[in-house]
Amino acid sequence: MPNTVITTASEAAGRALAAITGGLARIRPADKPLHPEGVNYAGRLVRHGTDEPTGVTWFDEPGADEVQVRTSNAIGLPGPIPDIDGLALRFRKDQAGYADLLLASTGWNRVSRHLLVPSWQAHQPLTTLLPYRSPIGPVVIGALPVDVRGYELHWALLGRSWHPLGTLTLDHVLPPSEEISFDPVLNQLPGLEQYPWVEQLRERSYATARRRRQDG
Repeated sequence: MPNTVITTASEAAGRALAAITGGLARIRPADKPLHPEGVNYAGRLVRHGTDEPTGVTWFDEPGADEVQVRTSNAIGLPGPIPDIDGLALRFRKDQAGYADLLLASTGWNRVSRHLLVPSWQAHQPLTTLLPYRSPIGPVVIGALPVDVRGYELHWALLGRSWHPLGTLTLDHVLPPSEEISFDPVLNQLPGLEQYPWVEQLRERSYATARRRRQDG
């Protein structure tokens, strides 16, 4: 399928996400309009590296990152009602700061990876939904659950097949005092950038949450 179609789908998904976030922010008095409750873990991401360099060192070179992870539901619906699953990671990218990666439950093929999907099953895939800018073009990052505390991470060029990135393991639950606020706009992944239109779509919800935390 042409990349222009997939780009249009991802832009539409981003606008829908911004609209949902804005609506929840107006009706829900919480710091986090999306993913208001979750469980925090200490974990480890082991990266496999790539045979063909992409220009993104985090993809290309094998290594390991100590990560803080949060699993959550996007809306916080009660009981067995399917919700949008969330998976957030933070790791130190250098001495100057951290990198945040946010994923939500979606489909897995070349189009549905850009569409939010309520989690009807225990092994629902998750992706970044919207693409990152990289030296080789727009890329999406995804995660496939392998058990209750393990994920296989992948990356893919827009409209192309998945490539393995690494294995994420959630080691142990952290206390509530370890709660942090993930922000992929401020804390960008090493070697990747947010497209301006993606940044604009995300910024509204993150700016709202920042203001509420500062006022709280």
